[in-house]
Amino acid sequence: MSAGTAYYELLGVSREATETEIKRAYRKLAMQYHPDRNNGDKAAEEKFKQITEAYEVLCDAEKRAAYDRYGEAGLRGSGGSGGAYGFSHFDLSEALNVFMRDFGGMGGFDSIFGGGERARRDRHRGADIKVTLKLTLADVAAGAQKTVRLRTLDRCTECGGSGAKKGTRAETCGTCRGSGEVRRATHSMFGQFLSVSPCPSCAGEGTVISHPCSKCQGDGRIKSEKTVQIDVPAGVADHHYLTVRGQGAPGPRNGPSGDLIAVLEIAEDPRFERQGDDLVYDLPVSFTEAAFGTEVKVPTPYGETSLKLQAGTQTGTVYRVRGQGLPRLGESGKGDLHVRVRVWTPTHLTAEQRALLEQFAKIEGRPPADAGSGKKFWSELRRAFGGGA
Repeated sequence: MSAGTAYYELLGVSREATETEIKRAYRKLAMQYHPDRNNGDKAAEEKFKQITEAYEVLCDAEKRAAYDRYGEAGLRGSGGSGGAYGFSHFDLSEALNVFMRDFGGMGGFDSIFGGGERARRDRHRGADIKVTLKLTLADVAAGAQKTVRLRTLDRCTECGGSGAKKGTRAETCGTCRGSGEVRRATHSMFGQFLSVSPCPSCAGEGTVISHPCSKCQGDGRIKSEKTVQIDVPAGVADHHYLTVRGQGAPGPRNGPSGDLIAVLEIAEDPRFERQGDDLVYDLPVSFTEAAFGTEVKVPTPYGETSLKLQAGTQTGTVYRVRGQGLPRLGESGKGDLHVRVRVWTPTHLTAEQRALLEQFAKIEGRPPADAGSGKKFWSELRRAFGGGA
């Protein structure tokens, strides 16, 4: 960087940039490289000091003129502001003070990073309420409306939530003059440090109540119960949660309400094994049904449906019933129902059954050599769930 241009290049502005353009460019870069946003990254800290040094020079007409004519030498010599300013190698405390001075606003440093008025609102925000919502697989399949009863707080009806006695109102805090914060400057060998903290007189609210409401004791809230309806979309999964905005506890003195957080607990359906949006159902069939083939009824989350078994169906064969699984959350369509066949072997035979089976055993022959390898079963299972053969 050549003399007289380095500071402009640091801020990414031209030599003809106006003061407004310089301020805008610095603020954008400062937000990017501020130490609080970079977890102590030394490179970011150094960049923050450099751009602050550049900003401090270019926003001062006298210093900027000296810099334009003589470069950095003009700031250190008689042509500029003199060595007392120390703009070469700005230290971090100086850089932070410059930033807070020009961009901290009435709320101080916090207002740039989400503080100020928003911080006060957050302090007044009511608590979130967490509940467990028990669901069945049928609820997941169709979606559901559930009602929960909450023991919580509600706005005080006597004072309307203000906390002040009827006919009175909260007054501006005399200590912080309504800002909710106090600022203290301390001096050390490293320069001036500015600290911002909640006002001790009003606890950061900016107002004080001289005549509190007798019903809520100035809090603006009373114990209450209420009923909330929760709409559960189809396709949710166990331990998902739903957030109902603004249905938590109200904040003190008309502060914003928290949220209601419903954690979903889905009861297992003994008929099905869930695999995402797909369901697996184990279908027991007799030997003759598997050998001859048959048409059977199988359950789904929407009622029974018919399934035709092919003759010679083996244990482990998987039939896919398309569109009879669970809805895809946030999407159109449904998963599939996979029917896994289990050939049932009788455990107690009557004399007639035994006699017939003994006759059959004489002529049935041996099973194929690979019938017990399990390869066909796993091939069918992979194919059913989209994994190929």
